[in-house]
Amino acid sequence: MNRRGFFATATGAVVAAPFIATRAMAAEPQVRLRELYNNDMSFTPFALEHEGQRVAIEGFMAPPLKADSEFYVLTNRPMAVCPFCSSEAEWPNDILAVYAQRVVDVIPFNVKIVTRGTLELGTYTDPELGFVSRVRLTDAVQERA
Repeated sequence: MNRRGFFATATGAVVAAPFIATRAMAAEPQVRLRELYNNDMSFTPFALEHEGQRVAIEGFMAPPLKADSEFYVLTNRPMAVCPFCSSEAEWPNDILAVYAQRVVDVIPFNVKIVTRGTLELGTYTDPELGFVSRVRLTDAVQERA
């Protein structure tokens, strides 16, 4: 391959990359927090169908429980204090535990974000933080909405 051919191929790959990434992100179903629970706090058909799959959820990052953490809580509305829950029975239907791929850069609590990760269902108590969750995203990434 000559230099001109190489640059043409490389330029094409760079130009196409944003479209490929956008298409991959669009493939993840986007859901609202309230669409994960029925009125009786059981999981919705959507949640059950997408368990173990990557989904995208909009919300707000609650203030972190601990500095330099890979964990945060995604909330349906901005919260100035962390909605720490002590038991499964007290779990509200408008927050979601998030376990990120790496240490999270804290985003102000009043800035809307989109979090993408693998949907996990069922009661889980974080061994380090003691945080009890019924639903969570793992291997997650986040960005401003």
